[in-house]
Amino acid sequence: MSNTTVKLNYINQSNDANNSEIVIFQKNVVATYDEIAIAWKVIKNCGFGSNHPFDFPLALQVAASDSWGNYTPKLDAYPGDQFAMVRNTSGDVLQFNGPANSSEEVEVLNMLPRGAIDACIYRNGKLLAQKTNVAPQQMAAFKFKPSIWVGVVSQIEEGQVMDSAILSAVNTEFSLLGVASADIVLTGGGPGPDSTAFTFEMKNVKTL
Repeated sequence: MSNTTVKLNYINQSNDANNSEIVIFQKNVVATYDEIAIAWKVIKNCGFGSNHPFDFPLALQVAASDSWGNYTPKLDAYPGDQFAMVRNTSGDVLQFNGPANSSEEVEVLNMLPRGAIDACIYRNGKLLAQKTNVAPQQMAAFKFKPSIWVGVVSQIEEGQVMDSAILSAVNTEFSLLGVASADIVLTGGGPGPDSTAFTFEMKNVKTL
């Protein structure tokens, strides 16, 4: 079980005149069609020439909420772990439930006698993905490629569900496989007819 953290550094070298926001997120590759990606990290007000360092730990955390409005503590989770929401003498609790059906997934099973749950996955303490309304005896599964999606957006907050229009406008994916640290550099943009498309590049990559 790895505790490796990838050190990333966003650098604004663009001609953006609108003080746009930068969104970074991952996609749950076992998501159902109605599951929309979450804005994991949003970088705001980072002016030209400025940079914004941030950590991307490989470790995850899992938590759940029940239909009574209760939220469990975050538990450390690794691919291949299954967790279950159960009712014990104290109430509804989330607990480790042994190996997952897939070694690449984190699974959350609703074993409550009644009431749906919301299952949430966190990275670096920030909401990364969620599955809502998981009925009793149903399971939420989370699997992420070792990559991030990066895009230029406006009016988005961390932890928010991103609509399909935002998602369709984000088409830059960077693999972090074997990466120890890297810069993510934004260029392009600008006012008027001479503006060019925003472009992200990964530079100064150091490998593990």
